[in-house]
Amino acid sequence: MATRWGICGAGKISHDFAVALKTLPAEEHQVVAVAARKLKDAQEFAQRHNIPRAYGGYEELARDPAIDVVYVGVIHPHHLSACLLFTNAKKNVLCEKPLAMNTKEVQQILASAKMNDVFFMEAVWTRFFPASIEIRRLLAQEELGEVKMVRAEEFGFPLTHVQRSVEKELGGGALLDLGIYCIQLISMVYNGEKPECIQATGVCLETGVDETVVATLKYSKNRLAVLTCSLRMELPNDAVIVGTKGMIRVPSTMWCPTSLVVNGKETQYPLPEPCLPLNFTNSTGMRYEAEEVRQCLLKGLKQSAVMSHADSLLLAEVEDEIRRQVGVVYSQDCQ
Repeated sequence: MATRWGICGAGKISHDFAVALKTLPAEEHQVVAVAARKLKDAQEFAQRHNIPRAYGGYEELARDPAIDVVYVGVIHPHHLSACLLFTNAKKNVLCEKPLAMNTKEVQQILASAKMNDVFFMEAVWTRFFPASIEIRRLLAQEELGEVKMVRAEEFGFPLTHVQRSVEKELGGGALLDLGIYCIQLISMVYNGEKPECIQATGVCLETGVDETVVATLKYSKNRLAVLTCSLRMELPNDAVIVGTKGMIRVPSTMWCPTSLVVNGKETQYPLPEPCLPLNFTNSTGMRYEAEEVRQCLLKGLKQSAVMSHADSLLLAEVEDEIRRQVGVVYSQDCQ
């Protein structure tokens, strides 16, 4: 039986997700419905992706009985309301990252998923790439010795012209949009451990969101991590994991990696070609998180061991502390 997907939101990321699903066998993954705030947008999306049902409202999608899991691709200030709608309708959910605006919202979402006994995962797609699986294998086998430093130091793009990136009410800011990739990598390498100490500084835009952030994280046994993210400038966008016996470099597209350099030796992990033009880099790689969801559902699991509820909570807690130090406050923080 194919896993039947419903898509919530007919924007750019949802388009790329639908294209990514097309790279997987049709007998395993089917998009059966899409919902947008405007019916016209949903209908256009459905036509473009050959989806049988289009809804002008998320409630109709939540009521559709012929859906196994909903992909939530709306902007993150709307994640809380959308996730609660679907979990309360007893729907399994894959929600785009960042999962929510702060720790409190993440806790509400995860509590609802648990209470309704549904599968729930934050779509941290990077974790499911073959390159990321290889990183975890190398670390588990202690190929690098003891890891002492993670440098997810350069993740930046000139995005100040993009409204969603700079407006506070749209959830703007470098940390939630880009920095989350640095934090998730660091947390993955250090096995979901909570940092002992975080020191962050940054520059904010006039809109009150963070434009550029630099943070150092200290972990037990004197292990360190450094992250830099910016929506003002293009940075090298790579990452380095350094151990007592070696080093892994994740070149240029560290958030959707297609190659790794392990102790100087490079290995390629090519992605399948898309059937339609994509909005974002390497988006066919969203296929891996979709397949993880299918495997979890087939096993009757309520969360993924690779991107667990605890992992989502840790991401939010680290983000909150960095934002506190940089001085970024969203309206959701005051509720």
